[in-house]
Amino acid sequence: MSDPRVAQALVQLPDYAGSHVRVAAIALGLGIALSLPLAFLCVRRPALRALALAATSLVQTIPGLALLALFYPLLLAAAALTERLFGVGFSALGLIPSVLALALYSMLPVLRNTVTGLMGIDPAVREAALGVGMTPRQSLWMVEWPLALPVIMGGVRTAAVWVIGTATLATPIGQTSLGNYIFTGLQTQNWVFVLVGCIAAAALALAVDQSLALMERGVAIRSRGRVIGGALGLLVIVSLAVVPTFARGGRGYVVGAKPFAEQYVLAALIARQLEANGLAANRREGLGSAVAFDALAAGDIDVYVDYTGTLWANEMKRSDIRPRDEVMAELSRWLDARGVLLLGGLGFENAYTLAMPRARAQALGIRTLDDLARVAPRLSIAGDYEFFGRPEWQALRAAYGLTFRAERTMQPEFMYPAVASGDVDVIAGYTSDGRIAQFGLQTIDDNRHAIPPYDAVILVSPKRRGDAALLNALRPLVGAIDVATMRDANLRAASETPDAVARWLRERTGR
Repeated sequence: MSDPRVAQALVQLPDYAGSHVRVAAIALGLGIALSLPLAFLCVRRPALRALALAATSLVQTIPGLALLALFYPLLLAAAALTERLFGVGFSALGLIPSVLALALYSMLPVLRNTVTGLMGIDPAVREAALGVGMTPRQSLWMVEWPLALPVIMGGVRTAAVWVIGTATLATPIGQTSLGNYIFTGLQTQNWVFVLVGCIAAAALALAVDQSLALMERGVAIRSRGRVIGGALGLLVIVSLAVVPTFARGGRGYVVGAKPFAEQYVLAALIARQLEANGLAANRREGLGSAVAFDALAAGDIDVYVDYTGTLWANEMKRSDIRPRDEVMAELSRWLDARGVLLLGGLGFENAYTLAMPRARAQALGIRTLDDLARVAPRLSIAGDYEFFGRPEWQALRAAYGLTFRAERTMQPEFMYPAVASGDVDVIAGYTSDGRIAQFGLQTIDDNRHAIPPYDAVILVSPKRRGDAALLNALRPLVGAIDVATMRDANLRAASETPDAVARWLRERTGR
């Protein structure tokens, strides 16, 4: 237990596992509640049955992360509408979109097995039921349903395993789950977290599957003891869902973070800064770029760190390049019009930058992006999950005519070893990442200034912008971190937990 990452993983396990169980249990319950009546309704209606099975099968073709992400903007619009019409809104982040998406995912196996079980009953049994005076509805509920129950339970088992596995993907839309281990671990190279998340999710799925299997077997052989034993096992597992309420100790201020190492560190730093001032803080980490800003504007998170270039290009839809002070002034006005407070910059810039091994760049005579453009058709480039779809990449291509032999998308943590080993020739790195120097890379000068400034800034939600306690706690962080310090922090994040790096940052900056 000497590795602090193991200790931290175990400390967070009750919260992560409890939240995972809660979202999975609610989603599975909702999926069953929708699937069973639909199955009873369509079992004797061939056209409706074909339509229902086709629709639920179609849901399965949508990648889990995409389905989860699609619900957030839909619910965000719905929340704004209810707020405007009735004066009552709801949080579109976290539990609700996760439950709805996972419930849809759970419907196919339950619906299919219920229909299969009911249609597989010997017609003579139905005829006998009708022959003793039962109505078709009475036959369905009193004869056919009990006979089909073992098959239906098999569908519920499959759905439960699917939901538990897919629930790990709910982290990017703000739902705490065992996926927090996996997303955080991948972004910070904390393989202990990744391993704990995988093992915990697999163990949870196995425990639920075996409990349901015990119930399924009990139903099949009419064993009340097996059914009760399986139900008790499920009850113990579901009781974990109450753990997050006690583990978090109250909501407090919610600090958001995007899904990369620097953001995890900065979220931990802000949380520690709030706690040092007597304010409770919770974190919602791994949020997508657009999700993070929308969540802040909607009040689902209270504070997070964003970058002026991201806001300029992605949120303001600006492609023109302006001096840093003009960008900051225009951005402040734009945010203010939306109720969001730009409290100030942290003191460093984290911009996209193309980089390649120094020796290779010197051999090819590459110092600027104009130089790179001449040889780019012979080279390959790697970027993170967002880069090739971002306005910045389009701006670079337009300004320099960049065309590479191949474009590869990968985890940011894997890009640096990949370019250092020659698996790719160029990467889209980050100016505040210490691994550029660590791996002997050379940044390539954006001599035409196609990329806007990327100063790290603290944003506060509309509902908290007048909160004096929060603002007073955060102001000491403004201008406190220079780029050299942030590079060191990012290097530390490869071997230490975000909380440990945040402690180091507080000591280094005297905060």
